[in-house]
Amino acid sequence: METSKPKTKRYIHIIGLVMIVFFVISFITNILNSIIVDVKDSFDLSLTLTGLLPFTFFIAYGIMSIPAGFLSEKYSERTLLSVSFLVMALASLGFALLPQYGVFSITLFVLGCCMAVLQVIINPMLRVAGGEEHFAFNSVLAQLVFGAASFLSPYLYKYLVSKNNTGDTFAEMLRGWVPQDLPWASLYIVFAAISLVLFFYVFLTKYPKFEKTEEEKAGDTSSYWDLLKNKWTLLYFLGIFCYVGTEQGVGNWISQFLNQYHGLDPQTVGANTVSYFWAMLTVGCLLGLLLLKFMDSRKLLVLATSITIISLILALTGSPQMALIGFPMVGFFISVMYSIIFSLALNSVKEHHGSLSGILCTGIAGGAVIPFIVGGLGELMSLRSGMFFLIIPLIFILSIGFWAKPLVNNKTISLKKD
Repeated sequence: METSKPKTKRYIHIIGLVMIVFFVISFITNILNSIIVDVKDSFDLSLTLTGLLPFTFFIAYGIMSIPAGFLSEKYSERTLLSVSFLVMALASLGFALLPQYGVFSITLFVLGCCMAVLQVIINPMLRVAGGEEHFAFNSVLAQLVFGAASFLSPYLYKYLVSKNNTGDTFAEMLRGWVPQDLPWASLYIVFAAISLVLFFYVFLTKYPKFEKTEEEKAGDTSSYWDLLKNKWTLLYFLGIFCYVGTEQGVGNWISQFLNQYHGLDPQTVGANTVSYFWAMLTVGCLLGLLLLKFMDSRKLLVLATSITIISLILALTGSPQMALIGFPMVGFFISVMYSIIFSLALNSVKEHHGSLSGILCTGIAGGAVIPFIVGGLGELMSLRSGMFFLIIPLIFILSIGFWAKPLVNNKTISLKKD
């Protein structure tokens, strides 16, 4: 009689917690895409100062990603999660009570640091809690949750700033906490409340023992230096830098572009288009997973990037209807880029994958630099000219499909009969 292989114990409550954390990260991160026009108008900012806001948020990722890896080796998941959510609650509430440009910049930087710590913690948690054999499925599920939050967050913004819900007691109560001319700031009361609830939840939750694989460990200082001497590390870091910069460079400026060039209301049409951008990015991610079963990842990267460039040009130069279609289509076709670049990087280096992941995650700082460049160029010339700059990082991403030489190619299914 054959004995069945014992199943890995699964911790459903931890999987649920990780999914909630993914949702909150996305919800808070990408709300900036929707409120950017209101922030600009509320504080009477130039395009350059407006571009500094995503800069302060995403540069925190660049600064904290590697240190977060070292912290995760020293402190428990409960400690890091609890402290992160408590700090997020205090930072969000601080801005809601003192809504000024300088305070907002500091709040975004603090939130970005906390997000970097959370990102480092939750992937190993998901692998252990869900079982290694379910990790791929759970990772895709996490991406869906992440995309759903990005899709939904603009609707919370619309709900809080809408002039049509003056009889809504809850919305009026939240707006009553902030100045009358800054209704969007009430979002950060909601974020503070969510973070505080999660602080208590993660503090009271029981956790299994999380043992990291060699690939998940942060590694020592020497491993980072060895990787930084490798040209492939730097090239793929730049690839992640360009991807996140493009993603945020489009997402951050959609609403302002539609308002400035087509006179479309940022609180309705602008917020909806940002929401569709993230929704299409999520749908595209699913299609990309399917296509990777049949195509070499490098060919898919070249195809997706080429269509992205065309979609962006049409969105920037076409009619209002073209822009409303073009920007979400950009989201659809960039969706496969991050996972392909990341996997090509890991498959191009033989060792120190944990340290390499830390370096690549530092490339998220591209979300700080590139939108800032777009804003600066928009100030010097025009916002349309500034957004055309995004074609440059897209061309670099396109080039990866030609020069990448992974040690292991993605496994594909052949449709040809033997």
